[in-house]
Amino acid sequence: MHIYDTARGEAVPFVAEDRVSMYVCGITPYDATHLGHAATYIAYDVLQRRLRDLGHEVRYVRNITDVDDSILEAARRRGIHYLDLAFGEKERFDSDMANLNTLAPWSEPRATGAIPEIRGMIDETIRAGSAYEVNGSVYFDTMSVSDFGGLSRLGFERMKTLSGEWGEQPDDPDKRNPLDFVLWRPSRVGEPHWESRWGTGRPGWHVECSALATRELGPVIDIHGGGVDLLYPHHECVKAQCEAISGQPFVRYWIHHAMVHLDGHKMSKSLGNLVFVHELADRVEPMVIRLALSGHHYRMPWQWSDSLLASAEQQLELWRSNRGSDTARDPRQPDATALLDHVRERLDDDLDVPAAMALIDEAAQADVDVSAAADLLGIDLTPTR
Repeated sequence: MHIYDTARGEAVPFVAEDRVSMYVCGITPYDATHLGHAATYIAYDVLQRRLRDLGHEVRYVRNITDVDDSILEAARRRGIHYLDLAFGEKERFDSDMANLNTLAPWSEPRATGAIPEIRGMIDETIRAGSAYEVNGSVYFDTMSVSDFGGLSRLGFERMKTLSGEWGEQPDDPDKRNPLDFVLWRPSRVGEPHWESRWGTGRPGWHVECSALATRELGPVIDIHGGGVDLLYPHHECVKAQCEAISGQPFVRYWIHHAMVHLDGHKMSKSLGNLVFVHELADRVEPMVIRLALSGHHYRMPWQWSDSLLASAEQQLELWRSNRGSDTARDPRQPDATALLDHVRERLDDDLDVPAAMALIDEAAQADVDVSAAADLLGIDLTPTR
């Protein structure tokens, strides 16, 4: 298998032990699952399926960010407790992921369940000389690491701009450097708070993932993934803190999923241009949605259109047409076996799912049972309606 590693800027051979550790940034549960989320998690689901197919045990961790600025603001607007909001949206997310036939994570930890580990990590960062306290806040000193910015390769001014867009407050006068990021902050009135030796407060966003990833998988993990919008500041900051403490590379392969667009803009909660999975599932089968989202390479941004659903419905019907029928050839026969091997080859070429789907289309048209190949892509051909 070759996979594109963001840190190296090229597709490289994937080499791992029998057990593969994979951490993918999960949701902040303050709204429903949109197609950008779904496309991302489907891609990592296919990666996990292929790794299992290769014989690896995959320890896939996907976190839940159940305390940060966005969920607290959404809870205030709706007049409910932030954990009640998180619980309801997490339930809906789980239902969407199950309907789309994604494999369950090995672990799905919550930020609020790791406060002791977060405080301990902040303390380690301070003792390593990479963090400082000012007025009850603790900041990571980005100048303390020699390669900060090396993952995203964006340059100071672009990183500063993105920091502002993500609410990092680069002009905070308490910071030594505009790119420094908060590890602990005093809670405002009405916000959740925990005790610490720096004062009552709550953790910053980046340290939550740092603590959860290392608690669940250790100081060095094989794969770290998420949407490319998280590359900076989130992944750059997570990497910096983990490596400041451990003194060794945190991630062996950084894998990023491109953005899904709607009406010329990336699909995001902040812009409000969202198409929700549960709404589409009222109109079409979940496997139609999964097929529509799988027809684009994970590293290439693309534009959503409802017309994709009609094409995916036809494709699903084609794939099903031979499944278990009298005319379809036995899946153990050479044609079906060869198809599965060819699909594996496409997945091993930087997870080229669209090319694999084209092979399945061709085989289905040639009256070959495609069920095993479809299953490797996470497409359940069992009729549901």
